[in-house]
Amino acid sequence: MKKQVFGTSHVPLSPAVRAGDFIYVSGQVPVDAQGNVVAGDIKAQTRQVLENVKAALVLAGATLDEVVKITAWLQDARDFAAFNQVYGSYFPKEPPARSTAESRLMIDVKVEIEAIAYSPKR
Repeated sequence: MKKQVFGTSHVPLSPAVRAGDFIYVSGQVPVDAQGNVVAGDIKAQTRQVLENVKAALVLAGATLDEVVKITAWLQDARDFAAFNQVYGSYFPKEPPARSTAESRLMIDVKVEIEAIAYSPKR
């Protein structure tokens, strides 16, 4: 099985990689298309991150509905309720498995999310 890489980044990673029927989305942070950090609270940043996850999935031919596992890191655990509110709006039914932890992040943002999707090749 050969992996397929989708998208480009200004850092040494691929936004999405397909390995067989699975798509792995690299940790996404709240940056816009120009690479600028989106200002705002945890809700605004979570929305941007999930839009970035969605965009990476589209590059690989998948959707949020096919996500089976999410890992999320929050800069501050006190933001969990607000994060969860926005997150839930993106996965209103049959949400994926998820792990969430408080962590110091690599850049000054409030949230980072990575995803794994199961999307059989069509």
